[in-house]
Amino acid sequence: MIHTANSQQIRDGLVTDVYFERTQEILRAKGIDRSVTAEFLAKDFPRDYPWAVLAGIEECVALLKDLPVDVRIIQEGTLIQPFQPVLEIRGKYLDFGRYETALLGFLCQASGVATMAARCRKAAGNRTLTSFGARRMHPAIAPMVERNAYIGGCDGVAMGLGAQLAGIEPSGTMPHALILIMGDTVAATEAFHDVIDPRVKRVSLIDTFNDEKMEALNVAEALGKDLYAVRLDTPKSRRGNFRKILEEVRWELDLRGHKHVKLFISGGLDEYRVQELRDCVDAFGVGTAITAAPVIDFSMDIVEVENKPLAKKGKRSGSKSVMRCEACMATEVVPKGKKTEACSCGGTMVEILKPFLSKGKMRTALFAPSEIRNHVIGQLDKIQEL
Repeated sequence: MIHTANSQQIRDGLVTDVYFERTQEILRAKGIDRSVTAEFLAKDFPRDYPWAVLAGIEECVALLKDLPVDVRIIQEGTLIQPFQPVLEIRGKYLDFGRYETALLGFLCQASGVATMAARCRKAAGNRTLTSFGARRMHPAIAPMVERNAYIGGCDGVAMGLGAQLAGIEPSGTMPHALILIMGDTVAATEAFHDVIDPRVKRVSLIDTFNDEKMEALNVAEALGKDLYAVRLDTPKSRRGNFRKILEEVRWELDLRGHKHVKLFISGGLDEYRVQELRDCVDAFGVGTAITAAPVIDFSMDIVEVENKPLAKKGKRSGSKSVMRCEACMATEVVPKGKKTEACSCGGTMVEILKPFLSKGKMRTALFAPSEIRNHVIGQLDKIQEL
C-alpha cells in the first residue's frame, strides 16, 4: 500500500483537519451558511528570508474551479514579502471551508521548493543549475517538487515525470552504479557515448575510483570534443579542500587542450555553497536543499463575514489590494479599492492580487511553467539580496 491521497480524495475533502469537518457539521445542523472572505498570507519566512516565491497556485485553482466562489490570486512565480495576501476566496463558507488544509498544503510546500530553487538560482548567477533531489521526496509528490524547482529557476530537473510536468526534457549525467558495474570510468563514459542519444550532453562522473584530476584527463582524452563536462560528486570524507581540487582539475584540463570541458559539481550543496564556488564551477546539481526546503508558512483567515470586515485578534480585517511598483517592486497592502500614490521612486503602483475565478469559472488562462520561470528570473534580476 502506498500511503498517499489521490486527487479524488482531496476533492472529496478527505484531506482536511477534523475540526473543519466538525465545523461543517455544526453549521449545517444549525442552518448557518454565511458568505465570507478568506485570505491566505504568510506572517514571516523561514531563516529570515527577505522574500519568497509564490507557487502552488495552479493546484489551488484546480481545486477551487467549478465551486460557486470568486477567487483573486497573485500570479504564480511572483516574489512576495510577509503579510501580503496571495490568494483570496469569497463565497459561502460551506462551499470551500473544508479545503483549507489542502489549499495551505499546496501553497506552503510548493512555495518552499520554488523559493529555495530561486535562492540557488540567484546564487549561481549564469551557471547551469539542475535539480537532483527527486530521491529525497516521496515519489508520489516528486513531480510536483520538480515542477516547482524548475519554475523557481532551475535550468533542468533529473526526474522524467517531473520534467514532463514542467514541459522540458529531463537532465542528468551518469550514476556511480554504471561505473561500478562496468568497472571503469572511461569504459562507462564510452558506453554512454555509444548508446545514448547524441543530443544528450556527455557528462562523465569522475569520483568513483581514482584521483579526480587523473580521471578527468582520462575521459577527456577518450572522448575529446564530445565530452561536455566532468562531474565531481566527491564524498565529504574525501574532499579536503574542494575548491583546490576543482582548481587543480581545471588547470590540468586547460593545460592539455581541454578548455571546452566544463566542471559540474553535486553533493551537499545549498545556496551558500553554490555562491561560494560559482567562480570555479560551470554547473551545479542541487538535491536535498531544494526538494526538502523549509515550507513557507501560509495561513488562511476569514477577514469578512457577510461583506462586513471581521477578523480574529492579530489579523487585519477586510478585503485588501496588494499594490506593487512596476519599477522597483516596492509593495504596499491597502484596503481594497483605496487609491495609492505613485511610488517614491517615481514608478507606477499596480494591483497584483487580481480576479481569476468568477463563480468558479476561469477569467483568464494559467501561465505555462516556462512563463512562470521567466517571471521569477526577471524579478531576481531586480533584487540584490539573497
